[in-house]
Amino acid sequence: MNKTSIFLTAALLCGGLSVSAANHNICISDATSVGVPRADYTVTKRPNASERLFTSQAVEKQIKRIKKLLKNQKLVWMFENCFPNTLDTTVHYRKGKDGKHDTFVYTGDIHAMWLRDSGAQVWPYVQFAKDDKALRDLIAGVINRQFKCINLDPYANAFNDGPTGGEWMTDNTDMIPDVHERKYEIDSLCYPIRLAYEYWKRTGDASVFDEEWLAAIGNILETFTAQQRKDGKAGPYKFQRKTERALDTMNNNGLGAPVSGCGLIVSCFRPSDDATTLQYLVPSNFFAVSSLRKAAEILNAVNHKADIASQCTALADEVDGALKKYAVYNHPEFGQIYAFEVDGFGNHLLMDDANVPSLLALPYLGDVDVNDEIYQNTRRFVWSKNNPYFFSGPAGEGIGGPHVGYDMAWPMSIMMKAFTSQDDNEIKECIAMLLRTDAETGFMHETFNVNDSSDFTRPWFAWSNTLFGELILKLVDEGKVDLLNSIS
Repeated sequence: MNKTSIFLTAALLCGGLSVSAANHNICISDATSVGVPRADYTVTKRPNASERLFTSQAVEKQIKRIKKLLKNQKLVWMFENCFPNTLDTTVHYRKGKDGKHDTFVYTGDIHAMWLRDSGAQVWPYVQFAKDDKALRDLIAGVINRQFKCINLDPYANAFNDGPTGGEWMTDNTDMIPDVHERKYEIDSLCYPIRLAYEYWKRTGDASVFDEEWLAAIGNILETFTAQQRKDGKAGPYKFQRKTERALDTMNNNGLGAPVSGCGLIVSCFRPSDDATTLQYLVPSNFFAVSSLRKAAEILNAVNHKADIASQCTALADEVDGALKKYAVYNHPEFGQIYAFEVDGFGNHLLMDDANVPSLLALPYLGDVDVNDEIYQNTRRFVWSKNNPYFFSGPAGEGIGGPHVGYDMAWPMSIMMKAFTSQDDNEIKECIAMLLRTDAETGFMHETFNVNDSSDFTRPWFAWSNTLFGELILKLVDEGKVDLLNSIS
């Protein structure tokens, strides 16, 4: 995606403290920028009710419930601003020509629909869909639209609202006007399965698993199998772009770095939309395993397609075995950890990127147990200076990535640290840091500068906003109200 950085002239109050060094009497103003005036936390930043794109009574009920329980005024303000942001500003619901629910979802300030982002954006609302028919229809529309997109092009990551073309039509790949961007990413084919599976489990509605779904899972299986590259060939996909950003295009004439077919699946691009260095992207392969197993359950229980289900299970088992064999690296300091990328030749790239799926987020997606020893070693590695994309400064700390560059931490990584934490003090530190790095905008951003949080990218990034709301809701429902209320 193209991002525009916002710069506000500011100095830092009291120099701030790195979260890892802060004591546990946490004040959210420790690293607030002096040059940014404090916002009025009593005035919502939501659009006026008449201007909201969609209103869910079930979601509004939850907002009122959480506001009554929380005492920190800024936390209440930010939760109310962020949690409904996807519904307020990005969803476009209608009935399709086939009479089915159809929902097109913007990422926010980019008016295209990423399969990953749209699935993640509506995910936190699925738990309320059973008791809210309008919300249920809207989420069913997202699922229907995602399956249609996969069937248009399983190698595309982002789509237009119709055959409108766009700025990337000149990319050297097989573009069609319905596609906004054609960067092949494993996770783009996994998020729709994750969303549809959870929707089915929560609501009991299996109507989304129709012929469109069967065609989509067929395309997913075909794509994943081709991108195992067991014959050393890249299959039908290649990608090149005229650009000054090395990670916006692929080397070797658009085919990427060589791999040795070992059972893993190539992902030419990361969830950040940056090109992979070694093309077997480990977090995304974990995501493929869990997604294929969910697909097999659906195919058996709903569609009674045991043959296709067995193909999903067999592929999941093969990838799982290959992960155990090729994805683990014996680090001299941390012991056995998961590499970020491998190539099947024995090479390992040791880092983590903030976008989900990531190594840090593996338990959040249900891909590994949070107590898995290798995961815990990996978690310590990625939140340390040993991860080349871990950044720390007076304003805060977190994992970034080459997508935005040096010193730019993603709030999403801080949220994933909290989601995967079993330590109340660690969770508290994460929430406090999220509250003090919003530049008094009341919203989450794509990234912030760890030296000055008033320097940030993407003022309207709905996935990050809704994810923050999901985190606060989860903590409240897990009985951590007192912990949240202890943040001053």
